[in-house]
Amino acid sequence: MEKKLPKVAYFCMEYGLDNSFKIYSGGLGILAGDHLKGAKDNNLPLVGIGLKWKQGYVEQKTDENGNLYDCYRQYKYDFLEDTGVKVKVRIRQDDVYCKVWKVDCFGNAPLYLLDTDIEENGQRWITGQLYGGFSEDRIAQEIVLGIGGVRALRALGHEVDVYHFNEGHAVLAGLELMREKIQQGLGFHEAWETTRKEVVFTTHTPIQAGNEQHSIETLFYMGANLNFTVDQMNQIGGVPFNMTVAALRLSRKANAVAALHNETANDMWKDVEGKSNIVGITNAVHRGTWVDERMMQDFQSPEDVWNSHMEIKKELINFVEGRKGIKLNPNALLIGFSRRAATYKRSNLIFRDEEKLEGLLEKGEVQIIFSGKAHPLDDGGKHIILDLIRMSKKYPQSVVFIENYDMEIGQILTRGCDVWLNNPRRPNEASGTSGMKAAMNGVLNCSILDGWWPEACQHGVNGWAIGDEVVLENTEEQDVRDAKALYDTLLNEVVPTYYSNPTKWRDMMLASINSTKDFFSVDRMVKEYYEVLYAPMEDTY
Repeated sequence: MEKKLPKVAYFCMEYGLDNSFKIYSGGLGILAGDHLKGAKDNNLPLVGIGLKWKQGYVEQKTDENGNLYDCYRQYKYDFLEDTGVKVKVRIRQDDVYCKVWKVDCFGNAPLYLLDTDIEENGQRWITGQLYGGFSEDRIAQEIVLGIGGVRALRALGHEVDVYHFNEGHAVLAGLELMREKIQQGLGFHEAWETTRKEVVFTTHTPIQAGNEQHSIETLFYMGANLNFTVDQMNQIGGVPFNMTVAALRLSRKANAVAALHNETANDMWKDVEGKSNIVGITNAVHRGTWVDERMMQDFQSPEDVWNSHMEIKKELINFVEGRKGIKLNPNALLIGFSRRAATYKRSNLIFRDEEKLEGLLEKGEVQIIFSGKAHPLDDGGKHIILDLIRMSKKYPQSVVFIENYDMEIGQILTRGCDVWLNNPRRPNEASGTSGMKAAMNGVLNCSILDGWWPEACQHGVNGWAIGDEVVLENTEEQDVRDAKALYDTLLNEVVPTYYSNPTKWRDMMLASINSTKDFFSVDRMVKEYYEVLYAPMEDTY
């Protein structure tokens, strides 16, 4: 008799489903979107819970003087289905009603989005800007996602076996589950233990500052504590209340998103008493979304791979010309670097010793396309973008910056470049799925051994590793060391192979595809979630 799979409710603040549906900001949302698509493709019982963002995430544009500015627009989505359901939460002692919309293109894995921009509310702004505002704004959004999300599932009649919190934003759902049990007569600790049996948690960022925390006073003022006392809140998440710590204590099991990240996360949270066990489930990508159809065929030769790649590369070059008015050379080496502009990702590391590349850039033998977007409050990330824009003006025929990074840009760059560059300050990259997308398209990774790459890298066979795995305490020294390793790999291996050994390059492209297309496919990932994280456990903590 076939084993019955648990019904999963998947909570996430953002979902990257399609470029036209602006309810995502970056990697977390792309992963969530691919997770839903994988559940649909494999007929797995999963329902997504998120928020309907009226203004989405920030758009970042540049003016004619190269200045960077943030802007927002309002979006309307006619394809959303009105479920007729509204649920109520309390925020700052006011009733806030949340209308529930359904994204009905996922069949067995529907997505429900809560929306506060309705006439009943004075606080219509809550589902306005994704990651906009400050602590109170974020808490209000997390009340709607977590507490409102559980209440929406009840009102919709969904039976749920497992509640999956993708990042700590959803942790208030755990408090709501406890509140329900206490209302039914259980004591605090019994409600906590019972709730833990239902909850699993995915932790992402290894950066301490990226793990959200709030003052107890603010949580109480906002009504996020659901009448739990200061002592009880302290037991769950500490003071100040750390959303990741709370999620680790409220879940029966947790996972990191790569093998290396599993080591980092376990070390990072080792002193948290009463936390769940953290295991590793490496992220993956939805091939149907991210891999060009021409690169999904069963290639008979490396030459066929190259011919398909060159078609796609020329399409990328046409895309760049349409956006920037710059015509790149299809026969010259083209490097891609597009991701969130966080300082630890070091988008501009390649220019640290500019003289080493100056000749190649001036001759057009190395071309680089950058894209990225910084959080509105991240001045360091914005400074990096401005530096990339400055370099694009200095080398206008070789360096391109495409503003306002989104899914469309991510798709065409991971398909059409020759090399995918990634140089985060190790071990701060949780996973880095853009490199997986590139690899499956035959785009060769040249990356620091961080995130997913240590699991896939066969140096000189399917891509290149930059440097070694040494981590220094002094970040300035680390940057100098890594920049030296980057130049060494790029100038002594990548460039010579491209121009002098085309047979090896094409063999590497085929090896890149064949070594990544199965393991780093979302089909493997979602099945592993059901086998490792969602499966019932007798003794989980």
